[in-house]
Amino acid sequence: KMNSAMNEEPDALSVVNQLRDLAADPLNRRAIVQDQGCLPGLILFLDHPNPPVVHSALLALRYLAECRVNREKMKSELGMMLSLQNVIQKTTTPGETKLLASEVYDILQSSNMSDMDNVNEMNYRRRKAQFFLGSTNKRAKTVVLHIDGLDDSSRRNLCEEALLKIKGVISFTFQMAVQRCVVRIRSDLKAEALATAIASTKVMKAQQVVKSESGEEMLVPFQDTPVEVEQNTDLPEYLPEDESPTKEQDKAVSRVGSHPEGAASWLSTAANFLSRSFYW
Repeated sequence: KMNSAMNEEPDALSVVNQLRDLAADPLNRRAIVQDQGCLPGLILFLDHPNPPVVHSALLALRYLAECRVNREKMKSELGMMLSLQNVIQKTTTPGETKLLASEVYDILQSSNMSDMDNVNEMNYRRRKAQFFLGSTNKRAKTVVLHIDGLDDSSRRNLCEEALLKIKGVISFTFQMAVQRCVVRIRSDLKAEALATAIASTKVMKAQQVVKSESGEEMLVPFQDTPVEVEQNTDLPEYLPEDESPTKEQDKAVSRVGSHPEGAASWLSTAANFLSRSFYW
């Protein structure tokens, strides 16, 4: 039994990670919420014993909640609000995961409020974020990378693994069509650390995308001297920020390397996995 449980573990994590990656693309968000198996599955993942599974499920829900038309359905989904509350109230839940669950809960809770109420909710969320993270709450910053060699899913996986190892990386979104990665990092982490991690893959190299005074985008190469990277031994931190860079990117890029056919087949695979695992 123990061996079979260990064999099943990577399946749960790989499925929830795939759903998270699909949800990161704005073009997939409505389809995921409309699918009969995926939303109930994500709710069940919130009660999973493996903390990275819970964190990844919350990231997926956070992406889905960015789409306004999804919020009412998500809020009314059986067990959604209760499961989020359970994650927040569990004493064993890591602080960053509590913060993320609170953020999703508050967004859904305020889905049918007036604009004024929404402003109050946002202020409340920021105060709550400071409560959870205390003195470690440093402002996050966004770095946009152009990555030479980021041209298929295996390279993307390599890049993702390299970034997840860096302590201080909060989240990232890939834009495969333009070979870019938008990374949110702690303000005390140097952007050069990202370049060092990506260069360690041996097959990719990163440059930073910056805007000139005239508003034009420029590629700035990093210095070739490697920066010492502090390894991440825990879940990625998730810090609050006034503006979500993913929203800005939604406007800037119409397609974020999305393949609708692939997304549909993965939704089907995920739904099958969830039904095999949970509905017997």
